[in-house]
Amino acid sequence: MSDPKTLLELSGADTAPVPLSQTALVLIDCQEEYRSGFLPLPGVDRAMEEVAEILDRARTLGVPLVHVRHVGKPGGAFDPDGPGGQIMAEVAPTDDEAVIEKGLPNAFAGTALHEVLTASARDTLTIVGFMTHMCVSSTARAALSDRFATIAPDSASVPD
Repeated sequence: MSDPKTLLELSGADTAPVPLSQTALVLIDCQEEYRSGFLPLPGVDRAMEEVAEILDRARTLGVPLVHVRHVGKPGGAFDPDGPGGQIMAEVAPTDDEAVIEKGLPNAFAGTALHEVLTASARDTLTIVGFMTHMCVSSTARAALSDRFATIAPDSASVPD
């Protein structure tokens, strides 16, 4: 009896970990909405510690970075001018880091994300952010369609 295999393993894809230094880092919806807005998440502060750690490592390694910011309707969740629509301070982009604004779960839909990532010359993405079942998943699936490989790490498992 053989060990169970994933679809990626069955297809012959390389499933070895990719060093963070060889990827582009995409941070999805790391916004105050999940801390103090309409959609507060339990454990968000601990999760943001992990995101900040990966971001710091990526910056140190010179990894291309893209911050994705969900833009909602004024007065609602992810109000672009309200506190919930702002990227959390501990992972705020620097002036030289790309920020993509999206209105749909898939960060590629109607945005310049594909072009920004193509310009980075990286074909593997490290994706972190919120929420896994919606925006992260939608973006990761779309990335595959756009010929990008993806990983969604925890900070302890990402080799430099």
